[in-house]
Amino acid sequence: AQARARLRDANATVERARAELARRESIAGTGAVSGEELTSARAALASASAARDLAAAGIASAEATRGSASGDLGAAEAVVRGTTIDTAPDVAAAEARLEKARLDLARTVLRAPVDGIVTNRQVQVGQRIAAGAPIMVLVPIATAYVDANFKESQFEDIRIGQPVELVSDYYGGDVVYRGKVIGIAGGTGAAFSLIPAQNATGNWVKVVQRLPVRIALDPKQLKEHPLRVGLSMEATIDTRGR
Repeated sequence: AQARARLRDANATVERARAELARRESIAGTGAVSGEELTSARAALASASAARDLAAAGIASAEATRGSASGDLGAAEAVVRGTTIDTAPDVAAAEARLEKARLDLARTVLRAPVDGIVTNRQVQVGQRIAAGAPIMVLVPIATAYVDANFKESQFEDIRIGQPVELVSDYYGGDVVYRGKVIGIAGGTGAAFSLIPAQNATGNWVKVVQRLPVRIALDPKQLKEHPLRVGLSMEATIDTRGR
């Protein structure tokens, strides 16, 4: 509408300039109009004609813009046709970003898989760590066990499932733990050392080897009297029941 109004104004300006030029040309022969005025009138008509052509081009441009906008509207309607707020692509992308942000926030808290005590902590507050780097050791004291190293000559009557009484130097003789043999190692401690001992048959001195025996403790007693890793225990296995 604005382009058409400008075209009408330009047409009126052209008609006015043409009338002014015709009036001056009609009296030019009498000498009442100078050559300069006649030249100015012709220039004004040419300028008005150019402005009219520009206004007409503006109408064509506006119509082209309207056609393009109609095409864009049709394309937009085709894209969103049959979709709702829940199924819109932009909404789905925003929900994905929100879920990722929620997951990143949840990963800022490290949750231990078991109850225990943190030992050998290798990080400090504010320190940046890489994924997969060890930061601490978690000792599950509620499921602690004892590895008792018995002499090889004592294994004649030791069987899995036999009851065990244990006394820890940590609490002294006032606390007697009840346990059970749950496993016997497949080799001696010397056999799995960094440099295993090579005791040939011809050695004059025989070294008695020790074999680890895994003993499970009563969880109720561990809860009442918790232990720590590396403590000394004295274990007595009841071998009467085989």
